[in-house]
Amino acid sequence: MTQFTIFGTGNMGTSIGGVLTDGGSSVTFIGHDDLGTAPIVGDIVILAVPYPAVEGILAQYAGQLAGKTVVDITNPLNFETFDSLVVPAGSSAAELIQEKLPQSSVLKAFNTTFAATLATKKVGDNTTTVLIAGDDADAKATLAAAITAGGVNAIDAGALTRAHELEALGFLQLTLAVSEKIGWTGGFALVK
Repeated sequence: MTQFTIFGTGNMGTSIGGVLTDGGSSVTFIGHDDLGTAPIVGDIVILAVPYPAVEGILAQYAGQLAGKTVVDITNPLNFETFDSLVVPAGSSAAELIQEKLPQSSVLKAFNTTFAATLATKKVGDNTTTVLIAGDDADAKATLAAAITAGGVNAIDAGALTRAHELEALGFLQLTLAVSEKIGWTGGFALVK
């Protein structure tokens, strides 16, 4: 059984936690009020928070995150304008997190899915698919196994540098939903 700690108790955190527990994993949540006091449990940590909250979590938990797999689900967009990403061109939030946590294995995942599609495990008539990017093959395989055990598809999207494209795709999907061109229960589906 894989043990996860999820930072964030909002829609994404609880939906991800639901998929993981459905697959038999153990999940511990750390909410906003518990930051800095609740310990990390297990070897995989999921940052299910808005991108601006990541820096504070890393500052408070850097020592506990060493040696762990850290999954970044954020889409680092400008929440004031919804017209751009706030990371340097050609980079990604996940790569910046990896720079700050050199003793951790950072993965990018869940940022191209909405909470509703994780909760229902469907995008339209298709099974929800989580794309995973990262440089640690074992960490990706462990996360993918936990996701698929929970009834959702997982695809290895390549190296951590692919997080740039995943964040661009997440950004596009969010802007389409905010402008009501797609619903929050929709999104992009992958068909093999």
